[in-house]
Amino acid sequence: MTASETIVVVGGGVSGLTTGVVLLEAGLPVRLVAEEIPGRTSLAAGAMWGPYLVEPWEKVREWSLTSLAIFRTLAEAGTAGVRWTSGVEAARHPAEAPGWSDLLPDFRQAAASELPDDFVSGHRFTVPLIDMPVYLDHLLRQFRDLGGEIEQREVRSLDEFVDASAIVNCAGLGAAALAEDTTLRPIRGQHVVVENPGITDFVSEDTGLSPDLVCFYPHGDPIVLGGTAIDGDGDLTEDAAVAKEIVERCAAIEPRLADARVISQRVGVRPTRHEVRVESTRRGDGVRLIHNYGHGGAGVTRSWGCAREAARLVAEEFR
Repeated sequence: MTASETIVVVGGGVSGLTTGVVLLEAGLPVRLVAEEIPGRTSLAAGAMWGPYLVEPWEKVREWSLTSLAIFRTLAEAGTAGVRWTSGVEAARHPAEAPGWSDLLPDFRQAAASELPDDFVSGHRFTVPLIDMPVYLDHLLRQFRDLGGEIEQREVRSLDEFVDASAIVNCAGLGAAALAEDTTLRPIRGQHVVVENPGITDFVSEDTGLSPDLVCFYPHGDPIVLGGTAIDGDGDLTEDAAVAKEIVERCAAIEPRLADARVISQRVGVRPTRHEVRVESTRRGDGVRLIHNYGHGGAGVTRSWGCAREAARLVAEEFR
């Protein structure tokens, strides 16, 4: 690469920022371009590590383990909004352990006394909880400290970057237009952030394919209540009625949440496709395009693993 060349990362969410950091750590010049930095959908995430509902599993497993190790280190440092937190995933019906249960050394069946009232099965484990506004600020500072360049604007086409030596597409749902990917679709999510009345463990209900989710994730003082998963809906408007229902569903499990003061609502759209896309193609003029998108509701879980895979594909261009 010459001094005038650079790698362009498109997308200011967790995938774009993490990929930018990994590339900078490898000594490569990076310019991150996005309309929203940090991205709104990443800011809206809960966010709990968990490789849910994504394929291909062989790659997802390794990407998730890579991220898990890094989040453990960040939690020990205590400066990035990452907490190693225990809790339960519970169900109102007999439920088997998820396929990723072997990735967590303390994953076990929950005792009846550890389940919320009216639940009949569940599992207890410890995972990273990520306070996304704090964590994304951490990534952004890291990106800048490493010498990354930021350009905040709308990107309409990957052909705009005539001086790029490689382009990494981390545009989330925007990749549908930028990569002409008709398989990418939105799944609308809404969370409510309230003052924490003293809850230290997370709780997540196995609600199957229902669009109405039930979970709460404590991040110290604030606690994030969820949520929704409306397939095909890309509306980012806050819905007061939905927020009220979210609080009521969570308070039915943990009554202390019923009167907790609401701090904010968060709305985002999970960029979802049949498989996560981390692969390399070429633009018409031969410039390398690396795609890193389609993470659904588990983008944080795979962020470091996918970023390293994308960086490996970039490096192939300059061998």
